[in-house]
Amino acid sequence: MISDRDTGLAERLIQSLEVHPAIDGVGLAGSRARGDANPLSDWDFEVETSDFRSVAGALPELVAPLEPLAQQWDRLSDHACYMLMLRGAVKVDLIFDEPHEPEPPWDVSRETLKGIDDHFWDWTIWLAAKDKSGKRKLVEVELRKMHEHLLGPLGVGELPSSIDQAVAAYIPALHRAEERLAVLVPSVLQREVLDRLAGYDYAF
Repeated sequence: MISDRDTGLAERLIQSLEVHPAIDGVGLAGSRARGDANPLSDWDFEVETSDFRSVAGALPELVAPLEPLAQQWDRLSDHACYMLMLRGAVKVDLIFDEPHEPEPPWDVSRETLKGIDDHFWDWTIWLAAKDKSGKRKLVEVELRKMHEHLLGPLGVGELPSSIDQAVAAYIPALHRAEERLAVLVPSVLQREVLDRLAGYDYAF
């Protein structure tokens, strides 16, 4: 069941996007639309547009009223997907009917470390939702992908076998990268995700 709070979030997001003249429609999709979501499930919205480039450039301004903690394009999707992380570790995906070529593993630098952190916590909350839906094989595949594209570039040698292990490996690897690169990544998104997952039997 969708709560009044969640309904308000969906309405606010749709209203924020539909002010753009090139957006022809925004519709709820995925598990939330089907009615089989769990409490950790993300919010998927399919966005129809006649001018993808114009809309893509305007997205940071369009979603600003939602005050996202993180926002970035999905590097690994085969279609354009703009990912948001809101307060409370609520994940929102804006999905476009626009092809996207999956990108290579992260290159770790001062300029990319914040994006890497955003990507990790977005990925982690998504994985937790799949885990709680019983999709263990998918989680296993995605953890291998996470190691290849994100944890490995940060210097994590061992492939994590669980979300707990991925988090346990990531946090010290991030701290080492911060020290090496002399840059500090804000920890607010980390705290939001860990707080949200605290009641779900993960050993963080």
